[in-house]
Amino acid sequence: MVDPLSNFLRRKPADQWFLYGTFYTMAVVIMGVRAIYRYRHSRYQIIRALSVIFFQLFLAYLIPAFMVAMNQPEYYFSYFWPLRYNSLFPSEWSYLSGTPGALGQFLFFWGAMMTFVATHVITYFYGKRWYCSWVCGCGGLAETLSDPFRQLSDKSLKAWRVERWLIHGVLVAIIVTTAFLWLSQAFGWQGVMRDTANGMSKWYGFLIGAAFSGVIGVGFYPLMGSRVWCRFGCPMAAILGIMQKFFSRFRITTIGSQCISCGNCSKYCEMGIDVRWYAQRGQNVVRASCVGCGVCSAVCPRVVLSLENGPKSNRVKGLSI
Repeated sequence: MVDPLSNFLRRKPADQWFLYGTFYTMAVVIMGVRAIYRYRHSRYQIIRALSVIFFQLFLAYLIPAFMVAMNQPEYYFSYFWPLRYNSLFPSEWSYLSGTPGALGQFLFFWGAMMTFVATHVITYFYGKRWYCSWVCGCGGLAETLSDPFRQLSDKSLKAWRVERWLIHGVLVAIIVTTAFLWLSQAFGWQGVMRDTANGMSKWYGFLIGAAFSGVIGVGFYPLMGSRVWCRFGCPMAAILGIMQKFFSRFRITTIGSQCISCGNCSKYCEMGIDVRWYAQRGQNVVRASCVGCGVCSAVCPRVVLSLENGPKSNRVKGLSI
């Protein structure tokens, strides 16, 4: 069905991954246009929707296809470790370093630089929204395809506790897996230890990379609201959330005296945050799970909420969450 498109872009017939990527990109683009129309009165939402469309269409679809056409690695520039969990695996280094020229080495170090340097610097200034709401394809699909289901996100404290345990558990799992693989490579492990390291990689890829992020993360939109994967499983979101909570300048400020308790902000928060609770108390929203989508501000009839980047002092008014 998509062979003509694949032959045009990649100079080769389509495989299952190109078919999947084509449908994925179509969903982001089509539903992104819908989001632009729905939030057409918010300049921030329009630009944000255009951003996720751009990064998915070009950095995660067209550019990788063109690289395949040029007999280069099919590299996705908008995904980094630990979300793209194998990007820092020894096997990835062996594969990329084996490509002709220096492009392969550049791609590996590009991913490492984005993971360990750029991510921390940008998150300090802008919070996790720069990636989760503007760049990431997983977040892009959630912001567009699942926008009609965002009000279904569970706002209870129980859901918040489950979210914290699961998402940080996945983060620990990929850190341990990556460390085991590099230790196996460095010390030349054989036998049980090597099999354990390789087994951890395969099981993580199946349980987290496929079942959790793909089947559950997308298929449960109509049941659990948008961003199921982002809330409960994404290790990238976990890292960015920790940085945002403790080291970032980003916050959502509130003007409690203007809040009329309509509940729109909490209803449409896709991350399951009870924003109204903060607004009623005049407290800034400083939560690790907040992706800075800005929808709470867009649906507020009294302009109570504002997305801001400011000094780290006095980020949290009263209670620290």
